Amino acid sequence: MAKWGEGDPRWIVEERPDGTNVNNWHWVEKNATGWSKDRLKELLTGIVIEDDKHFCEIKEVTSIEGEASANNRKAKLIFFYEFVIKGEWSGKFKDSDKKYKGKFEIPNLSEENDTDEIDFNVTVSNDSDEAFKLKEFLRKTGVTLVRQKMADYLNDLRHEYSKGVVLPTKGGQQAPAKTVAGTNKSKEEMNKHVVDTKVAKPLGVKIHTKKIVGKEEFKCRAEDLYRALTDVQMVQAFSASPVEMEVEKGGRFSLLHGNITGDFVELIPNQKIVQHWRVKSWPDAHYSTVTFEFDEKDDCTVLNYTQTGVPDTEYEKTKEGWAINYWNRMKQVFGFGSSIY
Repeated sequence: MAKWGEGDPRWIVEERPDGTNVNNWHWVEKNATGWSKDRLKELLTGIVIEDDKHFCEIKEVTSIEGEASANNRKAKLIFFYEFVIKGEWSGKFKDSDKKYKGKFEIPNLSEENDTDEIDFNVTVSNDSDEAFKLKEFLRKTGVTLVRQKMADYLNDLRHEYSKGVVLPTKGGQQAPAKTVAGTNKSKEEMNKHVVDTKVAKPLGVKIHTKKIVGKEEFKCRAEDLYRALTDVQMVQAFSASPVEMEVEKGGRFSLLHGNITGDFVELIPNQKIVQHWRVKSWPDAHYSTVTFEFDEKDDCTVLNYTQTGVPDTEYEKTKEGWAINYWNRMKQVFGFGSSIY
């Protein structure tokens, strides 16, 4: 046994202010969904887009669907966010009192896209030529301002909301945080950068990612399929490898000889599993988010799964890996490919 003071600092907790997560070694997650929705509404509501002829205003954000979180792993900040934003606008030509109304949508605010790739879709309720011209002005001119506002949100998420995710180290000092998607520039510097370039740029080195969406049918009940993904012995059986698994929120898992690791974000028995998930060969500290949803039918259970944040260079390999290392093996080992009803 190592002498006191000579052990691995990850496990020395006595002198920590909180007694947990020594040197920020373990995964810490802070749910940013509620804060993000409020901040996005604040940034978008009341935006005015105008020139000498046109005047348009975003009147209301009617819905924001999605989620966001700030995470700390080994003092590295990792951010997950994915939102679809909808709202209403109104506008008019400055030489006329007639007003037009319509709707807008931002369908792809996520870590998979740079801010200059964010879409701003606009529709108008009137089919006249004037309404079309006003709608096109808003769509073409407004997209730059909307992207700037989305950059403001990301800047606040990374530099304001993430405070407290990286805990103080021994002696009460704050550990220097590293962001996978950026650096610690001040808010003023980042806002100045956005204004000067007119188009928001990503912070630091960007990992380009893709989303995997799939559906698989298993001849078993939902509870059997859920157990196959959460029971250590069953996972060891289909993976044919040692498995470490803490089946609880925040619990870590490791399988396929440590090539696949992650943690559980959400567990709803027989209904839903959400995981942070990565392959060992991926960029350091980069995790995807995997969601499994179980839909039990009369004669089978359909597993709907999505995986966001997959590095684009690993997309095809990861997609094939699910079929080879998970679905096919589970059907072969447990007989989920043939009916048991």
